Amino acid sequence: MSADASVLQVALPVPLPRLFDYRAPAGMTAAPDLVGCRVRVPFGPRELVGVVAGVGTAAGDTPALREALACLDDAPLLHGELFDSLRWLARYTHAPLGEVLATALPAALRRGEPLPDTHAWAWRLTEAGATALPGLRGGSRPRRLAELLHEAARDEDALAGLMDDWRGAARSLAKRELVERIAIPASRLAPTPQPGPEPNAEQAAAIETIHAVDGFAALLLDGVTGSGKTEVYLQAIADCLARGRQALVLVPEIGLTPQLLSRFRARLGVPVHATHSGLNDGERARTWAAALRGEARVVVGTRSAVFTPLPEAGLIVIDEEHDGSYKQQDGIRYHARDFALVRGKALGVPVLLGSATPSLESLHNARANRYAHLRLTRRAGDAKPPRVRVLDVRKRPLDAGLSNDLLDAAGKALDAGGQVLVFKNRRGYAPVLLCHDCGWSAQCKRCDAPMTVHAGGRRLQCHHCGARQSVPLACPDCASLALQPQGIGTERIEELLAKRFDGMPVLRIDRGSTRRQGALEKHFESLGTNAGVLVGTQMLAKGHDLPNLTLVCVVGIDEGLFSADFRAGEKLAQLLVQVSGRAGRADKPGEVLLQTHHPDHPLLQTLVHGGYHAFADGELMQREAAGFPPFAHLALLRAEAKHVDAPMQFLRAAKELLLPFAATGSKQEAAAGLELHGPLPAPMPRRAGMHRAQLLVSAVQRRELHAALDAVVPALHALPEARKVRWSLDVDPVDLY
Repeated sequence: MSADASVLQVALPVPLPRLFDYRAPAGMTAAPDLVGCRVRVPFGPRELVGVVAGVGTAAGDTPALREALACLDDAPLLHGELFDSLRWLARYTHAPLGEVLATALPAALRRGEPLPDTHAWAWRLTEAGATALPGLRGGSRPRRLAELLHEAARDEDALAGLMDDWRGAARSLAKRELVERIAIPASRLAPTPQPGPEPNAEQAAAIETIHAVDGFAALLLDGVTGSGKTEVYLQAIADCLARGRQALVLVPEIGLTPQLLSRFRARLGVPVHATHSGLNDGERARTWAAALRGEARVVVGTRSAVFTPLPEAGLIVIDEEHDGSYKQQDGIRYHARDFALVRGKALGVPVLLGSATPSLESLHNARANRYAHLRLTRRAGDAKPPRVRVLDVRKRPLDAGLSNDLLDAAGKALDAGGQVLVFKNRRGYAPVLLCHDCGWSAQCKRCDAPMTVHAGGRRLQCHHCGARQSVPLACPDCASLALQPQGIGTERIEELLAKRFDGMPVLRIDRGSTRRQGALEKHFESLGTNAGVLVGTQMLAKGHDLPNLTLVCVVGIDEGLFSADFRAGEKLAQLLVQVSGRAGRADKPGEVLLQTHHPDHPLLQTLVHGGYHAFADGELMQREAAGFPPFAHLALLRAEAKHVDAPMQFLRAAKELLLPFAATGSKQEAAAGLELHGPLPAPMPRRAGMHRAQLLVSAVQRRELHAALDAVVPALHALPEARKVRWSLDVDPVDLY
């Protein structure tokens, strides 16, 4: 190959920290305008889809390069700010650029499928359908759908709001050529904007501050539950749209998107696009493409929506910014909130972070004047904060973990026509199956953890690796029949409450009961504003507006009071405040019962008497004294293998590479160096059949941490021990598990 031959430098989705050189496809030249385009290339015996990250010149002694098979795009998919931000993310997470770019693309585009059309779809009745309509069986789903379409053609979003499971009826009618699917311009879907309520003085001040921002700024909207943060979002987005710009809204859970979408669509007068894991690959790719083309003016999505292209960006909103769901826990371990701030700065647009319980990192940044701090201290409208009462259950009889006082209070709330939420952050029937005679317990064969009892005591399931099995008929150790579920989960509480309040609807909201798409909304719709009981996990703590909910009962909080995780207190405080905030959000007063065996615990006392910010003040002082984030910066090196010794051997070798950067004896040098903790077995030493260990790296200065990682991470790939393990690096870990 001649010394001046140009080559494509391709980022491939493989765990190797380098780019791969290829000749341009036949008939093409390796020009700079290919940077950001997808190419299909041979890689060993396989074919992979990668992204051109650069164009270079091959050295004279370079062996003959393989030729890329095809360029898949007429114009770059990744370019400008988004491509630059993704390069930054690869550097910050110390991850291969190819894996970062693959993470940022929707699955359909990662596979090499073409950029999809972004028109909307609607359904209409054919002439044959109009003729056949009177003969369709009355009351059937096909008949109901045909009647809706006889009135007018309707887009798919409208149909979803008018009829459950309309797709099955549409397929049935389409096979008989009675209905047909048609493409329509997305702009035709724009609803008529509806006026909103008049903001109160605090909301108006926050809105005015946001409107006044010119360029990038980080703003923390710190508002108590029910204070109207969503109204502030809506007015900020409306101003963004009026300026002809795009808005991106991140939410932590899929379950929050339908409620937000319906509210946003009603208020904003533009189509609102959704992107989350509950959609199929084609739907997610269409939203991404619509944003890339500037057609999607408002995008609402979960964690991965942070990679949405924003060629005409005007605003980024992060709802419930404290939520741990924004942190990706496998693959590329990015934090969507933090990456959104990076993108906001690069785009020159404001980033609005909202929460009733801000993360300690965000509060620290606000107090250091790195974020503007917008406070909403009272509930919107006439709603009043709920009354909080601590129930001391020491030496008290409990039935399925619930005290008589709690059950009596629930009965009174139901008799008054209100709704009751019983919160237990553990799904399943019981956490352990135990033999009463010999002490045997059902342990997962692949994890160092007990299997959870499900289905009323008939099935065992591991919540860590997903393994399932039937409950044994007798104890495997002693053949006794005295097998008993121990502990309490949401299924067991649901069973008790259904018996106690016979005839009253009791709905369980957890991962098991909301697995199907749309299940959460159907649960809420079935209850409506009628008296009833909701039993659930943390899914119920986030953002749901239940106007007839008058009593919240929180049980099983004692486990979180004594965790070894330094973030445990913050997580528990946030959870308690968030779930308590579901009560009394309309004109009815609300009450919260915190059931505990430790009523005098400082965390509970501080929350009850001083609120979340009093807790945060004390917790930040402890973090600073202990040298924990946000006053230090962490990286967690994890390793796992089928053989128990391999992870520790790899981490010891990694520690040797990091030792030259470690803190030394003098106080000044110690402050500038790294602290290395471990290697140690992980808190769960075995998971899914793999033995696990970890090495924690800490530094006071972020740049010191990254300078060391820049030097060491390439060497980690070359370690002989690395070939015997599966390892990962987590910068700014949220969970040290």
